[in-house]
Amino acid sequence: MTDVTLPSLGESVTEGIITQWFKKVGDTVARDEPLFEVSTDKVDSEMPSPAAGVLVQILAEEGDTVETGSRVAVIDDSGAPAPSAPKVDEPRKESPSAVAPIPAPPVAAKSDETASSVVVSPVVRRILADGGVDPSTLRGSGPGGSITRRDAERAVLDGPTEELVVALSNGRRRMGQHMAVSAQVTPHGFVAIETDGTVFAKLDALGRSTRDGVAISDETLVSLAAVRALAEFEYLNATFTGDELVVHRTVNLGLVRSVADDGMLVPVVHAASGLTLRALARRVSELDDRVASRQLTTDDLMGGTFTVLGAPSANTLWSEPIIIQPQVAVLSVGAVRTVPVVVTNDDVATVGVGRRLVLGLSFDHRVCEPAGAAHYLERVGQLLAGLDVEGER
Repeated sequence: MTDVTLPSLGESVTEGIITQWFKKVGDTVARDEPLFEVSTDKVDSEMPSPAAGVLVQILAEEGDTVETGSRVAVIDDSGAPAPSAPKVDEPRKESPSAVAPIPAPPVAAKSDETASSVVVSPVVRRILADGGVDPSTLRGSGPGGSITRRDAERAVLDGPTEELVVALSNGRRRMGQHMAVSAQVTPHGFVAIETDGTVFAKLDALGRSTRDGVAISDETLVSLAAVRALAEFEYLNATFTGDELVVHRTVNLGLVRSVADDGMLVPVVHAASGLTLRALARRVSELDDRVASRQLTTDDLMGGTFTVLGAPSANTLWSEPIIIQPQVAVLSVGAVRTVPVVVTNDDVATVGVGRRLVLGLSFDHRVCEPAGAAHYLERVGQLLAGLDVEGER
């Protein structure tokens, strides 16, 4: 027999919520095959099976909170048929032989966790998607508020008929908690400037990709200038440890990413200092691929020292983001716009067509003031205008 335990999920992560089992008792599993999904305050991850065999016991149900190192299942790796056991989605009769001691939080804490998440299996999600029903509009009747197949079929047949109280997803709840704490502990300030965006017209003329075929976004171009400007404004590339400010010599660049129906994530480009446009575009593309495929690791989300928020839409002038703790600043990028601009040649002013965008900086008043923030943004604009896009792509 092989015990399946919840492995270490990263620095400072001590527990996780079992959100989904991909196998049920009696199923055959292969070594390294995805066995269950776990959600932490950092990331949702699929956990592989540590052995090949038959799943004979599930000791932590969907919605349960378990500590790292705790037993969550048992696999019979001898090749013998699985003993009769209740299915995962049916209530189990507990007996001394069927229940193993698992470190677990008090019942009240467990109830809080399960009440704050909605578990949706792939089958149920497909039924709801085909029927045009949003899972967030339903209250599940399954364990921990999970949506059962009968719930999904009924919703598709009848459609929602009443107002429902919908629990926040784990991701949105974590995002809200973090932002609430940041707003309370950090004295936020904000400054925005409009800057020249002619470099984006140059990029359009050359082609929106590197010589290796990797896409170059407006956000990536601004991020490159932002990282380079931090060499002259080191106090913005810093984090707080208690009451001490730690100024970092290397830039670990966080990039805000929206996750459908689940808030946002901030994956990190580590050691961004010194990267060329081509190298940064490749690193950003790799992170975005892992976000899309839900393959981000805990390391991908840790260690950020400065954050950039790209334009949320093509019509966004500017955003005023909340600082990601324990950092001290976050740069927001507005959409690049084609606008009428005044051009002066030989003291003669004329109106022409140009590109403009708004850059904003949310900053911690303990380390910066509006004038310093404005100077940083102006330097980002200068470096952006002077980028050798052709040479670096």
